Amino acid sequence: MPVSYQRVLIPLFGLGLLAGCQRQPTAETVSTTNPTAAAVAAATPTIEVSSADLEGYLKAVSSDEFQGRKPFTAGEEKVTTYLADEFKKLGLQPGPNGSYFQDVPMVEITATPAPTIQIKGKGKSLTLNYKTDYVAFTEQEKPVVAVQNSPLVFAGYGVVAPEYGWDDYAGRDVRGKTVVVLVNDPGNAGADSTVFKGQAMTYYGRWTYKYEEAARHGAAGLLIVHDTKPAAYPWSVVQSGALGAKLRPQTPDKGASKCALEGWVTLDAAKRLFAAAGQNYDEAYAAANTKGFKARPLGLTLSTSIQNKLNRRVSKNVLAVLPGATRPEEYIIYSAHWDHFGIGKAINGDSIYNGAVDDGTGLAALLSIAKAFTQTPTKPGRTIVFLAVTGEEQGLLGSAYYAAHPLYPLAKTVADLNMDMLWPYGPMKDLTVIGYGQSELEEYARDAAKAQDRYILPDQNPETGMFYRSDHFSFAHVGVPSLYASGGFESREKGKDYVAQLRQNYTAQQYHKPQDQYDPQWDLRGITQDAQLYFMVGQRLASETTFPKWRATSEFKGARDKSLQE
Repeated sequence: MPVSYQRVLIPLFGLGLLAGCQRQPTAETVSTTNPTAAAVAAATPTIEVSSADLEGYLKAVSSDEFQGRKPFTAGEEKVTTYLADEFKKLGLQPGPNGSYFQDVPMVEITATPAPTIQIKGKGKSLTLNYKTDYVAFTEQEKPVVAVQNSPLVFAGYGVVAPEYGWDDYAGRDVRGKTVVVLVNDPGNAGADSTVFKGQAMTYYGRWTYKYEEAARHGAAGLLIVHDTKPAAYPWSVVQSGALGAKLRPQTPDKGASKCALEGWVTLDAAKRLFAAAGQNYDEAYAAANTKGFKARPLGLTLSTSIQNKLNRRVSKNVLAVLPGATRPEEYIIYSAHWDHFGIGKAINGDSIYNGAVDDGTGLAALLSIAKAFTQTPTKPGRTIVFLAVTGEEQGLLGSAYYAAHPLYPLAKTVADLNMDMLWPYGPMKDLTVIGYGQSELEEYARDAAKAQDRYILPDQNPETGMFYRSDHFSFAHVGVPSLYASGGFESREKGKDYVAQLRQNYTAQQYHKPQDQYDPQWDLRGITQDAQLYFMVGQRLASETTFPKWRATSEFKGARDKSLQE
């Protein structure tokens, strides 16, 4: 999972949370009394998530035995079997298909792009070199994918956003053409907070959206111009993400509806490309940030190809269920991803990418919360679903598959509570909410945090679009209110600088490396605190009769309204 999160610890239900359990969602806060919720809360003894259990689960899932938990490997078989067995030990029921598994059909595409992209036109030619100038891949399931003499079009940010009055494709037919677009969205370029959401990235800024939108317009290809500041990561991250085998969802048309060419070009390569077109990149960039921008042809053509090795197999989501006592046909989902990167390139003699923080911590919290629910004398009113998904590291594949093929109706799914990358740095004072301002679930989190003597903190780097980069987004995308929060900004005992330094070290030395492995010196009290908070939020949701709502300004409100009408 990408870095830039937060998480934390402290005990249990306090009087503040018990009072909070009597409040229900309105347009802006959770405030209406709910006698049923209050009665259930008053009758439910405080249950603590066990730090010892959490540590045991974390040691297990991040051990070398699970070989880095990569889909389509022996590591997948080991970890999914372990999770199912642990759910069984807790007495949790399998899914509605009678199994603890949901099959997730995928195709592994190992792409070998041509060594160059050839650009021609206006008596000029330009050669872009693989890896140094561009990276390329495809979702089309073909042995060879070729784009020949495809006209190039600059389409700004490649965004069609009616709610913002923005359409970069307006009046321009790009069928069979290759579109060049900027990274992020129009709000990131300046200080005007009225343009989209200002510096906070929207879904329109995600590269996945840009490929989808280009395909909807019939484009043959899409290339995103990489610029480190608006992208929030260097070219090396783009390179590493594009190389090697990639998992994609299997589709009935075998990816035929996708662009044949998906890729990135460096900022320097983009400037040379615009120069070859007789245009100035900086002027084009400025124009693209002006409302009413119209896509423009570059007067150049592009030719390249990709050779693919295909491997179609089935991965697995793992889930278990605690049936509700009074409203069993309404569902609360706890999610975390089980996958990481398996066995790969050795670094300092270690080749197993254990993924202890990413996302062994989330899995440990998931199992610990499940155990806590089984220990409550009063069972939850609503059904609790514990979901460990596959393929998050490859693009949220497992959660996206569940959202498209839900085992329980989305209209009856109350919320998704997602856990990804919890920080093992001891108790925190903050609870940082990624995507703050999206839904009323933030008020549930606020009340639970208050009971732990913590404060709510909005995402400190909203320009990175973290709300769209973990599995909760798959649920949000189909309208299910989702919470993604944790502590990881201010240590209760050692302050902000202490946490900042540890997280900086993690990003530089451990993130997506074999060095992300369990350390006996970790202080897991903060992760226990986060798990406790999530447990409390889930208990409260399970005792209520209403559903939390999206804010009126959320881009996901329409999807929820639609699902409730169907």
